[in-house]
Amino acid sequence: MRAGLVTAIFFALGAQAQLIPSGTPIPHTTLPPVVFINGYQFDGCPTSFADTFGVADQVLQSNGEVSLFFNTCSLPSTATIEDLGASFATFLAGLKYTDGTSVQQVDVVAHSMGGLVLRCYLSGKQDTAGMFQPPAATLVRKAVFLATPNFGTPIASLLPISIEQVEEMGSGSAFLFDLNTWNDAADDLRGVDAIAAAGNGGTGLLTGTAGFDDGVVPLTSASLRFYLPGRTRVLPYCHVSGGGLVSDVGLCPFDAVGIADIDSAMHDSAQIIVSFLNGTDAWQSVGTAAENDQFLSVDGGLMVAAHAADDSNLTINSASAFPFESASQKLGISSDGIAYSDQLSAGATGLSVGASSVNFSTSVNLSSGGYQPYLLKPGPEVAGVFSAAAANFPLELAPRMLIAIYGSDLASATVSIGGSPLYLYYTSATQINAVLPDNASGLISLTVQNSDGQNMVNVYLDAAAPAIFTQDSSGSGPASALKASDQSLVTAANPLHPGDSVELYATGLGATSSSNGFDVAVEQPIVTVGGVACPVTFAGAAPNYTGLDQINCTIPSGLASTSSAPVVITSGNRTSNTATIAIAGP
Repeated sequence: MRAGLVTAIFFALGAQAQLIPSGTPIPHTTLPPVVFINGYQFDGCPTSFADTFGVADQVLQSNGEVSLFFNTCSLPSTATIEDLGASFATFLAGLKYTDGTSVQQVDVVAHSMGGLVLRCYLSGKQDTAGMFQPPAATLVRKAVFLATPNFGTPIASLLPISIEQVEEMGSGSAFLFDLNTWNDAADDLRGVDAIAAAGNGGTGLLTGTAGFDDGVVPLTSASLRFYLPGRTRVLPYCHVSGGGLVSDVGLCPFDAVGIADIDSAMHDSAQIIVSFLNGTDAWQSVGTAAENDQFLSVDGGLMVAAHAADDSNLTINSASAFPFESASQKLGISSDGIAYSDQLSAGATGLSVGASSVNFSTSVNLSSGGYQPYLLKPGPEVAGVFSAAAANFPLELAPRMLIAIYGSDLASATVSIGGSPLYLYYTSATQINAVLPDNASGLISLTVQNSDGQNMVNVYLDAAAPAIFTQDSSGSGPASALKASDQSLVTAANPLHPGDSVELYATGLGATSSSNGFDVAVEQPIVTVGGVACPVTFAGAAPNYTGLDQINCTIPSGLASTSSAPVVITSGNRTSNTATIAIAGP
């Protein structure tokens, strides 16, 4: 498969490169245009596309795509990464095809800091700490991150310069903790289909471990494990090609090949980009999967912040980790008072942290394969907010949704949005079930409060985010479904037949409008059973149950007998978990 791919790429290299100059109308192609974003320029501005990405524009011609360039040098060096994210939003909004229509979808390839620019755009991160204004539509279909310091780089604190962009990329920066916890204490990249390439070609001088960095970024920081497992490939490259500053200080060999400096179709990054954007799985055989890498398979990174009971920031002044069956390790502490380590043994890890006048002694179950942000605080703490029916990805909720709030010290707590209390179904020390309001949208702040303190997290509400309730509460087993004819539960012993009307119970269908005495979903969903459309006759709020949704649909003919036909709900641009229902064939 890879040989055929490379042959096709070589064949196309003889054609003229299609790097579209800024402001020039873009020709229509089968696949979306690809926007390249470069990183911080240690050698200074101005710079060109080829300085970072080599002949990548020529390579992409074989993929039926044109290339565009968002140059981080287009703003002065005083610009923050947030400023660059806002400028990227303006750049995307101005893209036009040759027929005058606006470009509605692009793919993105980002190197180093360029990946943080993209993440700032997707989250709408503002210069003010903790402030986000995410765009309603991201316009990004797929993204490839090349050596992005998602959780920082130690080199930032070693450079004898004071530049905001560099300081924001420093290990343990408040900027990075904010970015990695902006939505439900995490970052889901707004659900954009994404992969990453991390380099291990550094000398090890940066991290003290050869093979654990690309000379600038540690593997755990470049990994996309925070987004999804199985999306990071480790390549034998350095952050940039040898011969420059990184080689001069001994971080990479002088003959090193840069992870983004695509010099031919044989370059591993070129093969990953072409395969991923073209929708094939060839990228999964390039390099090494993070799960099989000698370090990422057993190690993780950790970033720790501390808050007081009232959720105000505390400055960490001492921090140590005690990995299971490993020697204790002091964590680095940034100038922002956040503790961090690029490399800890995964698994149960004890933490001893001193922050202002508060001392913490706790443990965290550290995952291998990437970094993990972690908040320490007394009083109520929210670990995550999900649909009560099933875990959702991306991390989006919907108006009127029945949600489950997980965390600690939640007993006797109230939950509010913008000062307005939510209706609560259930409360305990570790879980609260509540119902979101029917008039909320976008990014909102949810606060949990009791006599021990409070904790606030952001949650993102889309127009709809359907989730099916299941009988075993797993989110993937038999659906909570009734036969409309007699209200009996659908089971393997009581299957549905073609032509039967079934009542599916879900949450997350979004806002409703009144029609004939019922609250009908404004965003009407589509239901499939066994991959075949199940015509919907009703979708909206289930009568007398706040937060619960009901969909009635008619089982199609032609389905084979099975106790586990997959059932899926799609509403707007979001798809539910996959549950099952029993079908008796004709």
